[in-house]
Amino acid sequence: MKKRTRRLTLLLASLLLLALSLVLRVSAFPAANAASSGFYARQGLLPSGFQAAPAPQPTETALPAPEETEAPIAEERDFVISVIGDNTLASHQFAGKSVSFAARMGDDYAYPYSNTVQYFANDDFTISNLECTLSDEKLSSAEQWYFLAPTAYANILLEGGVDFVTTANNHMEDFGQKGVDATFAALEEYGIPYGKEGEGKLLTIDSGLTLGIYCDYNHLKPDVDKCVQAVKALRDQGAEYVICAFHWGKELYYSPNEHQVTLARACIDAGADLIYGSHTHNLQPIEKYGGGLILYSMGNWSFGGSTAPSDRDTAIVQVKVHRDSDGRVSTEGYDVIPCCVSSRPVTEGYTGDNYNDYRPTPYTEGSQAYYRVLAKLDGTFEPDKEGRDYSDVYAQYS
Repeated sequence: MKKRTRRLTLLLASLLLLALSLVLRVSAFPAANAASSGFYARQGLLPSGFQAAPAPQPTETALPAPEETEAPIAEERDFVISVIGDNTLASHQFAGKSVSFAARMGDDYAYPYSNTVQYFANDDFTISNLECTLSDEKLSSAEQWYFLAPTAYANILLEGGVDFVTTANNHMEDFGQKGVDATFAALEEYGIPYGKEGEGKLLTIDSGLTLGIYCDYNHLKPDVDKCVQAVKALRDQGAEYVICAFHWGKELYYSPNEHQVTLARACIDAGADLIYGSHTHNLQPIEKYGGGLILYSMGNWSFGGSTAPSDRDTAIVQVKVHRDSDGRVSTEGYDVIPCCVSSRPVTEGYTGDNYNDYRPTPYTEGSQAYYRVLAKLDGTFEPDKEGRDYSDVYAQYS
């Protein structure tokens, strides 16, 4: 009985020692763990008088100041943008077959540019106005004059080194929407970038310059506010150099009208760099304005629209563009190559009917024709008459 009592006493003592060790263990629990000590306190497991150490507060470690890095230096370089007039790659429906565009060219797609391709082979970008429909279907038109070329004639632009065409002009809808769709499809098939009426396009050329190009016609009177907003939008989208291609003005007038001047200057003020005009079938002056350049009209180029244009003068204007190391892009100047729309008056002295062989050819430097072109572009040319009354032509073919 005493042994049993002694054993019971020893057992109770062991339990008491175990309980005491548990209490001591709790008191020694790492107070640094704030969440654990709080949990134990809430459960009433901490002995009376136990004070949990405050939870450690995060210390702020000063991060090293970021090193100042210089803005990346842009590639400083020069660019050349060539501008030419109307490419009408077909004769009108009444032209005699023997003197038509197709007859003169035959199957040689390089023929129309054969006397000038050297100027476009080494530039950075060439822009032109495409004023005909490209389609292999026999389409019908209600227009007085219409111009329909096979889709394969897109090769003429490729052989000539043309990099972009505007289609915003008064002949793009000669065959309605069907003709428009066919032309766009042909240009896409041959990989020729193009602009549509009232649309801006952003493209980066092979030499690295990002161009913004806006094209408009709006029945020869593009809306000023719309064009200004389009220029600003292209700038916002990242265009380094903005070109506006406008189809405007009055045929065979040698000075721009008030709307042309107002629109061109407004677009320059909004951020455009180069204004490229077409439609008049003759050259109009070049104006430097506010850091930009305005080509009011570039006249005809390879022009199937007439076998004997009344004004045969044309030109290549090569615009010099410079990008500084800080990324600023500006127009630095331009060169002019005075040309004739045909090789025949230049090489043969031919001036009669049907002199047009649709192959633009540079005038001889220093010749009377050479200086006549320069006078038209600097605004000093004095025409004997302006405008054109087509009633006699309409009567002839009606």
